[in-house]
Amino acid sequence: MNETFLIVDGHALIYRAFHAFPKTLVSADGQLTNAVYGFSRILLKSIQDFEPKYLAVAFDHKEKTFRHEKYVEYKAHRPEMPPELISQSEIIFGVVEAMNIPIFRQAGFEADDLIGTLTLANEAKGIDNLVVSGDKDLFQLVTDKTHVFIPGRGKFSVDKEYTPSEVEKKMGVTVDQIVDLKALMGDASDNIPGIKGIGPKTAVGLLQKYKTLENLYQALESGESDLSSMIKAKLVLGKESAFLSQELATIKRDIPIDYDLVNCEVRSYDKQKIVQIFTEYGFKSLLKVLPNDEFENSLQESLF
Repeated sequence: MNETFLIVDGHALIYRAFHAFPKTLVSADGQLTNAVYGFSRILLKSIQDFEPKYLAVAFDHKEKTFRHEKYVEYKAHRPEMPPELISQSEIIFGVVEAMNIPIFRQAGFEADDLIGTLTLANEAKGIDNLVVSGDKDLFQLVTDKTHVFIPGRGKFSVDKEYTPSEVEKKMGVTVDQIVDLKALMGDASDNIPGIKGIGPKTAVGLLQKYKTLENLYQALESGESDLSSMIKAKLVLGKESAFLSQELATIKRDIPIDYDLVNCEVRSYDKQKIVQIFTEYGFKSLLKVLPNDEFENSLQESLF
C-alpha cells in the first residue's frame, strides 16, 4: 500500500464498461449485467494494481448543473441513459456501498468538478492522485502528482496512465492548454460550441503558436498576428462562443464538499453483501479475486 488516493469517475466508468463488455452478460432472471461486471472488475483490478491508501467514487448528479444555467444547450444532444443501463447503475451503487467506498455526488456539479476539487485538496496535502476514468476532459487536472488512468476497452486495447508528457503526446498541447483547445474546437459530446470552422488541427496549431486563448485574441486585436484572413474572420465571429466554451470546459476545483481524508482510507467491506451481489448476478470470476477481510491485504489472484 502507498499514499495514493484512487478516485473513480463513476458514470464515465459505467458507460465505458457498458460499451466495452458484451451484451451477452445476463443474469439468470434476465437482467443485463455487462456494465455491473465491467465496473466491478475494473474497480477490483485498480485496487489490486495500485494498492491505494485512500479510495472514493464520484458520480454525476441527476440534476442540471451550473453549466446548464450558463448555456442551455450544454449536453443537449446527449441521449438519455438507456433503460438497460439505468437498472445496472442502481446495482453498481450497491456494489460501491457494499465495498464501503465513500461516494461523492452533489447537485449542481458534475463528477469532474468533485474530482477536480478532491485532487487539488490532496495535492495540497502532498498526496498523489490516480483518477480512473474514460473521459479525456480530466486531462486538464493532470500534474506530476495527479495522473489519469484510462482502462482499455477490450483485449485489443491497453490500459494507459496519463502523465503531463503523455497528455501532450496524445493531444498535441500541454495540460494547461487543454481547456483552450476545447474553447477553440468545441466538444460535440458535451455540445460545447467552440468556434465554427476551427477543427482540432487548426486549434492545436494556434495554441502551439500563441500558447493561450487570451494571447491569441490579444495578437489578433492588436494586429500583431500573421493569420490568414479566413482564420481571422472565424476568430472574430466566434470570440464570444470561444470564451463561453472556455468557461464551460473548465473543471471547477473549489466545490464546497464535505470531505474528510480519514474517512476515505480503505477499509474492510461488507463481505456478505458483496458476495451476495456477485453470486446473484453470476460473477464467479470476481468472487475469486475479492480482497481478504481488509482492503489492505493484496488481492490473491489476477483478474486475467
